[in-house]
Amino acid sequence: MEILKPVIAIYDTKPYDRDYLTCAPGAGELDWHFHEFRLEADTAFAAKGAQAVCVFVNDIANREVLEHLAGWGVRLVALRCAGFNNVDLEAARELSIAVTRVPSYSPHAVAEHTIALILTLNRKTHRAFNRVREFNFSLSGLVGFDLCGKTAGVFGTGKTGRIVAEILRGFRMRVLASDPYPNHEWAVQNGIEYVEVSTLARESDLITLHAPLTPQTDRIVNKETLAMMKSGVMLVNVSRGRLIHTKALIQALKRGQVGGVALDVYEEEEGIFFEDLSGEILQNDELARLLTFPNVLVTAHQAFLTREALSEIARVTVENVRRFHRKEAFLEETVLC
Repeated sequence: MEILKPVIAIYDTKPYDRDYLTCAPGAGELDWHFHEFRLEADTAFAAKGAQAVCVFVNDIANREVLEHLAGWGVRLVALRCAGFNNVDLEAARELSIAVTRVPSYSPHAVAEHTIALILTLNRKTHRAFNRVREFNFSLSGLVGFDLCGKTAGVFGTGKTGRIVAEILRGFRMRVLASDPYPNHEWAVQNGIEYVEVSTLARESDLITLHAPLTPQTDRIVNKETLAMMKSGVMLVNVSRGRLIHTKALIQALKRGQVGGVALDVYEEEEGIFFEDLSGEILQNDELARLLTFPNVLVTAHQAFLTREALSEIARVTVENVRRFHRKEAFLEETVLC
């Protein structure tokens, strides 16, 4: 007698999602239904017949969507990411839908991408690469600065933020940190100083953001906080797009208050990042404006994209779906509701 496998509908999938999820330990015990489109009210029907859905950062799991899913028998939403601001957890609880995530897939992947962005933006490696491919070997306009001796501000000292801070200390930078839950023992061991957000803003030559999106951090980089920063400050965000108010950032760039910006996330990236729009007109005017600045570097939410991170995302996601089917406890620290 053939044993029926639990069905899992995977939304917003790319080739690397398929490759890693289907090769994770225990993946053969599941019936995978991959969908390239994102989860939203109009696409929730694709989960009919599934016991679980797997979603990513730009999928929408609000009350309306969750009600659709619950009506079709879905009892698990498995996020293959750390952030969960796109899920209505209160509605999920009311509808008896469990929600899990991957809280820490590879903080080293995100931290190392942060450093890559800093070095690339500062030394203008991306511009130099384009020049020499056209046989332009001029160094004009490629002047950077030594990180050594400068002050870096790290906003958010979770696993990723701490790794970034330690690497920056390796460049012999003075490192300031700000976090509502400071890790003083770690700071003392690494020569890092916890300060208030306002002090970090005023004293840092480089500010890098590593905080979750909460009501307290939503657009924490705004007109007022940008005005506090040093003239010519470098700003880096690989965390959540809405930590930065884009319109205020554009104005700060135009007047020279901000000397350089490196972004791996953007507050309105849904429908843009992870997609090939090279043959289309970019409809987001603020992102289009940002891309015109020579001192702005944007990558399309790829900080997580390493073999190690993808393997861990797949391992945790598959294991939690298997445990759900077996009515076993989920992996520790992955349960949201």
